[in-house]
Amino acid sequence: MTRICITPFVQGTGGMASFRLKFEQGLKARGIDVTHDLGDKSDAILVIAGTRFLLDLKRARQRGIRIVQRLDGINWVQRVKWSGLKYTVRAEYGNFMLALIRNRFADKVIYQSQFIRQWWEDWYGVAKVPATVIINGVDLNAYTPNGEHERPADKYRLLLLEGSLARGLNSGLFHAVSIAEKMSANYPMEVLVAGVVDESTQRKLQSRIPVKFLGTVPRAEIPKLARSSHLMYCAEVNPPCPNSVIEALACGLPVIGFDSGALKELVTGEAGRIVPYGANPWKLDMPDVNALALSAGEVLEKQDQFRAAARKRAESALGLDQMVDSYLKVLLED
Repeated sequence: MTRICITPFVQGTGGMASFRLKFEQGLKARGIDVTHDLGDKSDAILVIAGTRFLLDLKRARQRGIRIVQRLDGINWVQRVKWSGLKYTVRAEYGNFMLALIRNRFADKVIYQSQFIRQWWEDWYGVAKVPATVIINGVDLNAYTPNGEHERPADKYRLLLLEGSLARGLNSGLFHAVSIAEKMSANYPMEVLVAGVVDESTQRKLQSRIPVKFLGTVPRAEIPKLARSSHLMYCAEVNPPCPNSVIEALACGLPVIGFDSGALKELVTGEAGRIVPYGANPWKLDMPDVNALALSAGEVLEKQDQFRAAARKRAESALGLDQMVDSYLKVLLED
């Protein structure tokens, strides 16, 4: 039986853990065995970003096992905005380890978006090994417009769905509330925030419209939450390839945001509205909230049209099967 080692064994609600669970689901459906132990016999190893077990990785390479590194974005916010010593040290150490594995251990590299590929090549040079881009995917049967929802009829709900919007990562939260406040001149609005938001950020956030903090939401509840909203705002600045956006589109939830990161690679056509940032996102400048608020109004006015287009976009290019098949070609084929 074919066996693939996936390391590290990431748990939780973040993007890496979400990817691991979805990818393993796809492998098992194809009769492929999964291990997380680098010492086990396997046909290939997929390193999800990085691992601290470099000696085990070196031994696996010496045994002739193919090592494929899946790369996300580069930690960068700490270089623009002081986010605390602990966060800064972890971010810079993470960048060092990712680059080390890419340069010394990987036989092949998978970038999650064209944006990520260009970013890595600009900052760290072109990889010395074959590289390809494979956009993330989602189970289109689990994430679907069909199913239970509690979408309000008396107001419009703007959803933020992030792993963390705490401390140094909180800029997008303030932008989202500003956008909703602008829109509230013409539409009754509320903001729903799913993800970690520290108490200090919550206290700083003053708004004339309702803002509800849900904390970390169990993965199984995300489809209902998406169906229960009218818009999703991608709050990450320069998002590498956000799973939350793909999940929202699959549930028929239109996505709005600014043209930074990989967002325009995911949200195409009438699946939502992406507008120019209007400033320098790499400096965490304030974006053009007026432009996005105006553009988002069209999405509210034509909900049925945009919801159908969001689902169609997911079906055309963001399915789990398509992603798994693409990964297997890189992992197992010459």
